[in-house]
Amino acid sequence: MTDASRTMAAGGEAMMWKTIGRFAPLIFLLVLMLIFSILEPKFLNPTNLFNVMRQISITGLIALGMTFVILTAGIDLSVGSILAVSGMVAAAVAKGSLGNTLSLGEDEAVGYGPFAAMAASIAVGMFCGFIQGYGITWLKVPPFVVTLGGLSIFRGLTLWFSNGGPISGFESDYRWWGQGMVGPVPVPVIIFLVAAIVCHVVLRHTRYGRHVYAVGGNPEAARLSGLAVDRIIMSVYLIVGFFAGLAGFVLSARLNSSEAVAGIGYELTVIASVVIGGTSLFGGAGSIAGTVVGATLIGVLVNGLVLNNVSSYIQSVVIGLIIITAVAFDRFVKTRKRA
Repeated sequence: MTDASRTMAAGGEAMMWKTIGRFAPLIFLLVLMLIFSILEPKFLNPTNLFNVMRQISITGLIALGMTFVILTAGIDLSVGSILAVSGMVAAAVAKGSLGNTLSLGEDEAVGYGPFAAMAASIAVGMFCGFIQGYGITWLKVPPFVVTLGGLSIFRGLTLWFSNGGPISGFESDYRWWGQGMVGPVPVPVIIFLVAAIVCHVVLRHTRYGRHVYAVGGNPEAARLSGLAVDRIIMSVYLIVGFFAGLAGFVLSARLNSSEAVAGIGYELTVIASVVIGGTSLFGGAGSIAGTVVGATLIGVLVNGLVLNNVSSYIQSVVIGLIIITAVAFDRFVKTRKRA
């Protein structure tokens, strides 16, 4: 074999692995849906599929923001706690006070309305993101440490703010954001899909999106190119805070209650959605479309296991194994592409 043919063969192999790496999550999702549809015919029922999408819409929203963070080679372990404190503030605004937190009657749930509650929830989420972004960019504390501390701090603030109890009972216009339907489609699903489209456009078709990829790919080269690296890193934590706050509002509307324990364990599901979708934990590679596929894959997996009466403990084991496999596969594909 001549040198030219060897080069062509190597190039073809690298292209093959690149294609496999790009479409592997989607292929796995389709195979998983096929398997579950065979094991349980009810799985493909439109009602069940919409239920799956409704279930993933909350963690999916946060996963959109987490995609920006992980693209810069960062991480945010506090998103579940940010969701909880944001949702609690939204509930308090919707109720108008903390004096009737356990009231379930609509006539007593009069406050400042759903839009004020949504704005308050998002503002709290972005403030939490700002605090953590400041610690990472200006104090130079690693993202893992800052957000691990944030996980505990924001959960504690939630418990303090609510005195450990829930805030329940909202007006119908508030609950619509979590329980309403537009035709056959749940409102949370519409919010998630619209947000995903906006994030995709931002990442793929704007200068800011290119800067996010550049910072994740090589922060030093990005800095030497004149990019404001610290500002970009700060911005991605504001974005994930925005989506955690929005998710906190939607979750409280869906459950008709905000609880101090809301969002516990969401970090695992959110990070899994992003990583399984093909976004590299090492930064610089990934997409919103992949994150949507990853979130859907986890939702399908959990739903299929529930329909087949698999223990919830086993579900956690399976998701953990998938995360490890996804990262290992990402490293393997990168090695083969360089070969």
